[in-house]
Amino acid sequence: SQLGGLLDIECGLLHIFLKHTSASLLIQENADPTARHDLEKFFETLVPENQSWMTHTQEGADDSPSHIRSALTQPALTIPIANGKLDLGTWQGIYLFEHRDQSHVRNLTLTVYH
Repeated sequence: SQLGGLLDIECGLLHIFLKHTSASLLIQENADPTARHDLEKFFETLVPENQSWMTHTQEGADDSPSHIRSALTQPALTIPIANGKLDLGTWQGIYLFEHRDQSHVRNLTLTVYH
């Protein structure tokens, strides 16, 4: 939750924007890896691959589900900065939630307001 010493900001906001439609950003449990596992399994159950009604599949069976999962989450986060650190809760972490089966290069825009 440190800003890595790159910015000398005591108080402000960090806005993170993900420039993709098949991944999302989340603030979630960061202490127990089983919480992440359960979240991934929930989304796989909620929006499974290979549904007969899915037509957007030109990049594979995960193509349409990845966009639907992204629509249910969010492409941006705003996190307060306090005392030079990201002001996250004790158990919170920032996740780039990949909705495709294979990893992809993802681009973010970070904007700091102070």
